[in-house]
Amino acid sequence: MIPDKTYYVFKRVMPRPLQILLRRIWIQMKQAKYEHVWPILKNACIPPEGWSGWPDGKKFALVLTHDVENHEDLEKCSQLAQMEERLGFRSSFNFVAGDYHVPDALKLSLTDRGFEIGVHGLHHSENPFRSESVFRKQAVEINRTLKEWGAVGFRSPSMFHNLEMLHHLDIEYDASTFDTDPFEPQPDGMETIFPFWVPNKDGKKGYVELPYTLPQDFLLFILMQEKSIDIWKKKLDWIVEKGGMALFIVHPGYMSFNGVAGLDQYPASYYEDFLKYIKSKYEGQYWQVLPRDMARFWVNKGKLPMAASASSASMSMLQKAKVFPRSTLRPIHACMLVYSFYESDNRVMRYAEALAKRGDSVDVIALGKEGALPYEEIRGVKVYRIQKRMIDEKGKISYLLKLITFLFNSLAFLTRRHLKKPYDLIHVHSVPDFEVFATIFPKLQGAKIILDIHDIVPEFYASKFHETNKSILFKALVMLEQLSSKFADHVIISNHIWEKTLLSRSVKRDKCTVVMNYPDESIFYQRPRDRNDDKFVMIYPGTLGWHQGLDIAIQAFAAIRDNVPEAEFHIYGRGPEKNNLENQIIELGLENRVFIKETVPIDQIANVMANADLGIIPKRNDPFGGEAFSTKILEFMSLGVPSIVSRTKIDQFYFDESVLKFFNPDDASDLAQCMLSLRNDKQLRDRLSSAAFEFVKDYSWEKKRGEYFNLVDGLVGNKS
Repeated sequence: MIPDKTYYVFKRVMPRPLQILLRRIWIQMKQAKYEHVWPILKNACIPPEGWSGWPDGKKFALVLTHDVENHEDLEKCSQLAQMEERLGFRSSFNFVAGDYHVPDALKLSLTDRGFEIGVHGLHHSENPFRSESVFRKQAVEINRTLKEWGAVGFRSPSMFHNLEMLHHLDIEYDASTFDTDPFEPQPDGMETIFPFWVPNKDGKKGYVELPYTLPQDFLLFILMQEKSIDIWKKKLDWIVEKGGMALFIVHPGYMSFNGVAGLDQYPASYYEDFLKYIKSKYEGQYWQVLPRDMARFWVNKGKLPMAASASSASMSMLQKAKVFPRSTLRPIHACMLVYSFYESDNRVMRYAEALAKRGDSVDVIALGKEGALPYEEIRGVKVYRIQKRMIDEKGKISYLLKLITFLFNSLAFLTRRHLKKPYDLIHVHSVPDFEVFATIFPKLQGAKIILDIHDIVPEFYASKFHETNKSILFKALVMLEQLSSKFADHVIISNHIWEKTLLSRSVKRDKCTVVMNYPDESIFYQRPRDRNDDKFVMIYPGTLGWHQGLDIAIQAFAAIRDNVPEAEFHIYGRGPEKNNLENQIIELGLENRVFIKETVPIDQIANVMANADLGIIPKRNDPFGGEAFSTKILEFMSLGVPSIVSRTKIDQFYFDESVLKFFNPDDASDLAQCMLSLRNDKQLRDRLSSAAFEFVKDYSWEKKRGEYFNLVDGLVGNKS
């Protein structure tokens, strides 16, 4: 997020052409990064609880709005209204109350012709939510203007928003948010293409929030310099398919009605062509409605009756819309501490982005790959990379030394950060458990500490370095696990079998919570394949470690290569076994059939996995691997790709052969038979894929993150 002071100073002092040029460059740099969430965020289509559809059985709702940013734009309002009238549409015009005079004749002309007017803030050159006191003062004048104009709707300048402060306004609806737009100064989207109710503290009053769901014209045509309306069409078609609300913002000031488009203008014909597209393709299928009528529909005919149960119903609606109520919660200052690469650790990213999205300030202290920036802000999360790491450690001493080095580096860095701005919560991710002691100074100052055990350390260490559970080192690690767990205020463990182990030796039940590694639904979703060849591709994406059993999978593939000449095995990842696996491939003569490829970002690996015919999870059934849950199984299920999985203790705990194909652990011959079986039986592959896709719906971060928020807020005393 761009700090609002920086944003407005930038706008005031920099020439307009230079502003636009710099923003174009910035967007070009970021566009590829956000292509998985913009212009379409796949999981934004979930309807609110109890949803029964639009009036008269219409397929989707259509809401047109316009923001008039300055006095010069007023003269274009009539031209824009005439265009819409000619095509049979009506819209809302939002005027800035304190920056210019809006002629009564214009307001009267618009309302008499069936258009609506609303308030677009008091001043367009500032963020009204920069403090509670500032907004309270502005609210007095805004409410006076609302009453004078007979308006019931509000939209904030530059789409800044604070859903709690907006309760100071006498409004029926607000339209200052969006489903997804990572290019906004405040980019936290609501992740829904439906309206939703925002209750006040007493549950009796509130307003309807109307997020815009089609990209703004300024972004598309001025900053991205699009020369067609294809993106609008693509997003609209998706909204229609999902039965949502198509609400978009067009600025008359950026439109050229005379055929001559300046630096910050685009042809008005783009908008006219889009209205014609809607009318020709979807005539009779849309409910075209003014924002105020949408809000009244949501209140009077919607799912939130104004009764004693309204508060709980509202909460349900907010959860469905992925807007987490903050009415009595203060934003917290949190830190994620992790000995891994943040951008490759989906578990840590999920926690951090969820907190940042609801308004908390989140730092991450992590490792850095060669060439990575020491500081970077990623989707609202501040990432500090304080130490480099190679992930091919083979010696116990070298591995331990790097862990200890990170402990002291992070202790010093975390203490300095805490002295500048104290943390409320520090979420420490293990391996190693003892990293929790880096938080000693903030803990003494009152910060709450979560220890999140991704991999249970004594068993992990034994697997990595071939120790037994009788060794002195194993027992020492169990003791360290106990001390670390006692030091933390709460312990999170990543699966239910490890929970039993942890409860039996280190943690009390009331201090332990299971949070599994759930797939990111905005990344792992079913999609059409873009691979169109005759190959049969099997894939493994992940760490190249010994307990992953990739040597077993390569041996199994060698056994079937002559039976399935079109088959290939693609391995994506890095790790200590890479050289051994490459040598095995050469020894077996599989250089043209088995390929080890570099890791790719998580949003790209999903597409790679989706184009595979079969997922392979061949891990060993040792004390660690046999109880380590592989998130890749759920990710394959979410993508609709059938998988073969080692029949380990953990996988039999969660799955059965109705949703995947098991093979006997450490048995290359049995794995080879399973590969052949699924290669030769497309009906079985389709059946497993379909059943797994239904099964995985219950393993959703969307359903579980509220529990994490409750845990965090309970620890820091942030209760409603």
